[in-house]
Amino acid sequence: MEHVAEGEVARSHHARRWWTLAVFGYVALEGAGLQMRGAVVPVLRETFGVPAWQLGLVAPAGTVGFVLLVAVVGAVAGRVGTHRLFLVGIVGTGVGLLAMGFAPTFGFFLAALLGRGVFSGIGRGSDRPLLSHLYPDARGRLFSYYDMAWAVGATLGPLAVAAALRLGDWRLAFYALGAAFLPLAVLVRSLPAPDVGGDRPLDLAALGHIGRRPEVLAMAAGILLTTGVEGGLFTWLTTYAGGRFPGSLATASLSVLLVAYVPGRFVAGRLAESVGYLRLSLALAALCLAAVAYTFFLAAGIGLVVGLFAVGLTLSGLYPTLLAHATEAVPEHSAPLNAIGLVAAAAGIAGVPVLMGFVVDGAGIVPAMRLLVVPLVAMVLVLVAAGGLRAAPR
Repeated sequence: MEHVAEGEVARSHHARRWWTLAVFGYVALEGAGLQMRGAVVPVLRETFGVPAWQLGLVAPAGTVGFVLLVAVVGAVAGRVGTHRLFLVGIVGTGVGLLAMGFAPTFGFFLAALLGRGVFSGIGRGSDRPLLSHLYPDARGRLFSYYDMAWAVGATLGPLAVAAALRLGDWRLAFYALGAAFLPLAVLVRSLPAPDVGGDRPLDLAALGHIGRRPEVLAMAAGILLTTGVEGGLFTWLTTYAGGRFPGSLATASLSVLLVAYVPGRFVAGRLAESVGYLRLSLALAALCLAAVAYTFFLAAGIGLVVGLFAVGLTLSGLYPTLLAHATEAVPEHSAPLNAIGLVAAAAGIAGVPVLMGFVVDGAGIVPAMRLLVVPLVAMVLVLVAAGGLRAAPR
């Protein structure tokens, strides 16, 4: 009997490793697809002959379905198997990318992008909660590694488009990435259901309990603010760098920021449990505030590059650490918490760049970039109010 039990434990650990690989593989591919969407926009105008205002529909088409389905997945968690939802998300995301590559018209491309966003919402709404239940004692570390995998994919996505263009057709990037989801789907389909606890069904009483938790409020406010800074950087950084570097180097400025996400999230993952989620979040927010102030108030030349790397290094660890802090407080509702985080992130990424756009029009790009210190100051205040340095290490 002892040998049987040892064999079952070994099989469970083996399956957990494969589930972890599947989750990391999915989020890396999904990150690549998300960043490919922006990289291909200039080529779409040449391919389909559409005006610039129609190209502006690309971002909302990819976001609306994603946010809606993330919320739906959070609401039905505990009633539908998370691993089944994850498989649906993998297959649908891959098919959506293939359809974007095959698109004969711009309208078809937008419809395929909307569908891809829907299935990405299902996948992203279920993959992190699955990881949370697989590693209940190491959420902070695994959440940071998860986001590190996303950053790797996000960095490679534009490079895939560039490689496809060198081969003569942007569609090749979407064919290749869409096909990459097939072996991942086969792997997940062949794995046994993870032998872990799942979310409890969500009802109004549970939703009220979640909404009153200070950890959840701090997470939602913190993620809204940190992703607002990210959205401002992703949208306006190349414009800011364009007046300070030659064209090719200005474009590369965003890559400097994204590359820093990989070591930043790795280090945050290593420190999460030993330092404590709130302490680590507060330290990262304070360091990021200093890095942003240096980069956009003082830096020039190579100093600007160093500053951007420092911003990416410190900013990157905030999202997963804040989410792990909230999930640790309410682990039985990890999917709704994941949904709250993703919806807050979508609002931050979409909202702050628009506000900065008004400042750019009225006062220029430099004052707009300097205003990024405002959400970071607000984040430091939120984290201090939530406990800050008084939080005991976990």
